[in-house]
Amino acid sequence: MLILAFESSAKAGSVALLQDGILLGESYENSGYTHSQTLMKLAQELLTACGKTAHDVTAVACAAGPGSFTGIRIGVAAAKGFAWGRELPCCGVSTLEAMAQNAGMFSGIVCCAMDARRQQVYNALFSSERGQLTRLRDDRALSLQELQADLDGFDRDILLLGDGAALCAGALHGRLLLAPEQLRMQRAGGVAIVAARQLATGLPCDGATLIPNYLRLSQAERERLQREQQKSNHEGA
Repeated sequence: MLILAFESSAKAGSVALLQDGILLGESYENSGYTHSQTLMKLAQELLTACGKTAHDVTAVACAAGPGSFTGIRIGVAAAKGFAWGRELPCCGVSTLEAMAQNAGMFSGIVCCAMDARRQQVYNALFSSERGQLTRLRDDRALSLQELQADLDGFDRDILLLGDGAALCAGALHGRLLLAPEQLRMQRAGGVAIVAARQLATGLPCDGATLIPNYLRLSQAERERLQREQQKSNHEGA
């Protein structure tokens, strides 16, 4: 099986090719260009570099969230569009679970954190025993204070990953280890690895039902609901 994976949940974008558990190649770009400009170009260049074509791909995967609303939408659209014509399996993968694959042979608690603004992070926790990951917390959006209270319950080294890792390292305390920059950010290789597991275990990978997982409302949606609530309160006065 040849899996083409997209990662566009934050500023950097990447694509990867995983064949039967072997990472054939990965292309990563953090140039500041929008994902709509770079993602499919990276995919085509990677396929060519690996001696493959679009017709060799047998499954597609993407980071489905949490993360940047626009970035996630672009990645999901790219994966669904690539898979649609040939009706390929199309897997939506947790951004945070894919990120946790960077933990390698670390033993301890893996704390994946993406900056969600307003002193909040998107977060998930995993237990890692020499590369074997066990999920401890579902993907969630929570304050730094709430995360600190949760981490206080662990008497183990805690590895911080993600674009919110430095924020957590500066604001939280405990047995915290900040992953090095080259291992900190989410990458398409991790997306491909998680997708391969989903396919192997028979979990649904259907592009028709794949939707982004934002975890919380966008600012525009929050403002709309606030206006509606204010209007309702005014009418009921």
